[in-house]
Amino acid sequence: MLACAAPLVLDGGLSTALEQQGADLTGALWTARLLGEEPERIAAAHRSFFEAGAQVATTASYQASVPGLVAAGYDAAEARRLVQRSVVIAREVAAEFEGAMVAASVGPYGAFLADGSEYAGRYGVNASVLRDFHGPRLELLAAAGPDLLAVETIPDADEAEVLVTLLDELEVAAWFSYSVRGGTTAAGQPLAAAYAVLDGCRALVAAGVNCSDQADVLGAVEAAVAATGLPAVAYPNRGGSWDPVAKAWAYGDPLDLGLLPGWLAAGVRYVGGCCGNGPADIAALSRRLASAAP
Repeated sequence: MLACAAPLVLDGGLSTALEQQGADLTGALWTARLLGEEPERIAAAHRSFFEAGAQVATTASYQASVPGLVAAGYDAAEARRLVQRSVVIAREVAAEFEGAMVAASVGPYGAFLADGSEYAGRYGVNASVLRDFHGPRLELLAAAGPDLLAVETIPDADEAEVLVTLLDELEVAAWFSYSVRGGTTAAGQPLAAAYAVLDGCRALVAAGVNCSDQADVLGAVEAAVAATGLPAVAYPNRGGSWDPVAKAWAYGDPLDLGLLPGWLAAGVRYVGGCCGNGPADIAALSRRLASAAP
């Protein structure tokens, strides 16, 4: 089901689609706030991406964790339910579209901190803290029944080491994508070494890059394929910079579809957009891929 000769079209930035609806995403929970308060907005965002041609919806669980939801005032049982609700909402919408799939988003530890450190890594905590944070959330998301896990925007190879161990223990299919800057992870580690951490992880169906400048995609994809031998996943953001105080992007240029042939030649088989790329951007990407198909 997950093997794909032709590229699978992923969705774009869920936050972007929600902002286009007028949703308020300020606060530490970001998109996860809507799981408890306005789930219909999340469903509408997923639907808008499927209607634009996406074949995979990424859930609103990037910033959803039991500790984060408890800190926001939910009790632990309700927090666990809301984490899994992210998958339930996406599955209900995916059922409206033939062949549509759901990827449960697994954001980095820095997303829970909500201080911008997800774009820098180096959290100052040891591996046991990361394991205790990621392990229960991975189990909750996997139990909710997604098609696969989207382990995404990981800035740090040290965090990746913890995650790949947990993924193999869980035995649920996943893709893994780093956030990168030039030839390094966001934390400054060489890409060849960072992707080597993923080599041999039995759970992975793809490795690559997301929430990074489109100019950095090709180098990251080449490093990922060389290190792992896996198909690549790529979904860059729209460029620009993140304001951790306002919790907003100052976006740059739209996706340059002229870069697609190089990405596909390098091994990309899962392709979409991240922050700043809304349904219209995914529609343009889907049309370009369809026109290039034999």
